[in-house]
Amino acid sequence: MLGEFMARMIPPFVLVIAALSVQAQTHSATPQIAESQVLTVSNASFPVEVLVESPAATRTELQAICLFRSDPDNTFHGSLTEIDQKLGGLLSQIRKANLFSGALGETLLIAPKPGTVPARRLLLIGLGDRESFTPEREQQVGFVFFEQAERLGISHPYFAPTVLDGGKSETDTSDVAQQFLSGFLRAKAIQDLLKSAGVAAGTSPRGLTFLAGPSHAANTRDGLARAFKTMQAR
Repeated sequence: MLGEFMARMIPPFVLVIAALSVQAQTHSATPQIAESQVLTVSNASFPVEVLVESPAATRTELQAICLFRSDPDNTFHGSLTEIDQKLGGLLSQIRKANLFSGALGETLLIAPKPGTVPARRLLLIGLGDRESFTPEREQQVGFVFFEQAERLGISHPYFAPTVLDGGKSETDTSDVAQQFLSGFLRAKAIQDLLKSAGVAAGTSPRGLTFLAGPSHAANTRDGLARAFKTMQAR
């Protein structure tokens, strides 16, 4: 009886707005993927997987992370803070001394000491200015990353965009993943062509692991899949 009374007292348009609000919250909820879970990108012409793990914890031959242009306002968050702490503040020291400026495409290779981060080599890649960042920059990052992995003879490198942890929290991780893989695959296509012509040697990456947080893993996988779809449509 009380429920019927309240229903009569509340205007219909209020009930409709409340229902739409609940529905919007339900649809906007981001699916959470379990830690350490691996998502495979289907219909891919090149083996790519999404791993839900922090780049501070990956055991791999080569782990890449990205940093925005060195600036006191560009503070670390999340996994970048974790990596910096495990390295004894090395990332902060490098940036403050202007040894690594974070310019777009700039790279720095680190061989972490035992007991710090488990990756045998840690590659820093610059993202340029944070405020003007757009996902399209990731094409150059992907291109540079492939070239560095090729140069080092890494058959299965790991990559973490660390854009969100660099302070650009509103960025769409799906777009970042798509643009990055587009650049990576373009560099691979060039290298494949050079090798078929007999003018290049070395071990090209034969697989790629892309890191993402639990709430962004599915979205990241969708972006990687779009990159393959776009490439196949050309």
